Amino acid sequence: MTTVHDGEPGAVATTASRPRGAHPLLTFLAKRVAVTAGLLLGVTVVTFGLVNVVPGDPVTANLSDQALNDPAAVAAFREKWGLDQPLWAQYLHYLGNLLHGDLGHSQQTGRAVLDDLLHYVPATLELALPSMVLALLIGTGVGMLAAVRNGRLTDQLVRVGALLGLSTPPFWLSLVVLYVFFYQLGLAPSGGRLSTDFSPPPTVTGMYTVDGALAGQWDVAWDAAQHLSLPVLVLTSLTVAMLVRFVRSAMLEVLQQDYIRAAYAKGLPTRVVLRRHLLRAGLVPVVTVSGLAFASLLSGTVLVESIFGWPGVGQYAYRSATALDLPAILGVSLFVALVYTLVNLTVDLLYGLIDPRIRLS
Repeated sequence: MTTVHDGEPGAVATTASRPRGAHPLLTFLAKRVAVTAGLLLGVTVVTFGLVNVVPGDPVTANLSDQALNDPAAVAAFREKWGLDQPLWAQYLHYLGNLLHGDLGHSQQTGRAVLDDLLHYVPATLELALPSMVLALLIGTGVGMLAAVRNGRLTDQLVRVGALLGLSTPPFWLSLVVLYVFFYQLGLAPSGGRLSTDFSPPPTVTGMYTVDGALAGQWDVAWDAAQHLSLPVLVLTSLTVAMLVRFVRSAMLEVLQQDYIRAAYAKGLPTRVVLRRHLLRAGLVPVVTVSGLAFASLLSGTVLVESIFGWPGVGQYAYRSATALDLPAILGVSLFVALVYTLVNLTVDLLYGLIDPRIRLS
């Protein structure tokens, strides 16, 4: 640190060093890692307890009627999955495996839960990414338009449309879209990730559109994109309806600020005011809502995936819950908790980039 002694003849600057602590960003990240570890531990405790409290028996859910009538088969199943041990012993055994990166084996698929998640997560990601990008572009633009035209016909139409979108059940919209665009117009395939005429491309990312393009199999990539169209349309519509309301509210608040009035008073064009002053100032609350929406999409949309036959995390979670597949349920719960934690961390970091007044400490 440079120190200047004023009022002394021939004063010179001297440099003194003092110990500096860790960088605020590193401290922030360390705290978030510790919080995440505690959160994941809490998720395992709550999920483990809830699964064992709800009515039902994993043996009944997974074995056939013939096997259920065989005491030896029932005993072998309980022993294989540790169901014959006390609850606390089952949890400690699971926790010990978890610390070594082992999420256990699914009772319904017989595969490692981690392998199942690595198979299903890319399918959900392939839905979530384009849905979120389109929703951000459309929702931000429409929300800003409604805010700028507050109280006019355009604003009223946007508000009514957003209300209808928020009130529409996802399963109903999925069925309507499927009926219109597949059954009536024949413009899109019914469901699944690929047509039966094609085989999945070599796995790189697990997303068929990307892997098909990387492998030069453009017909496979195009077919995968066509299968994406309807579920992405549904998810985008539902997410846009939510974003529009928040964008409009955030932009209306910014429009009341004095510096916006000053910008207009200086004669700046409307597009400049919107882009340089309004958009950036109103993005902070929008980023928060967008992060939660993206985390929700990544966590799997059970109804949409089920109706369109999309093998994603939502379908895997549903099948695991109906089969009382404890390792798979715990694996999905940990994945969802991790997704929300990472998305919230990303949102917090984006705050500092969007608004210089915000400091992470």
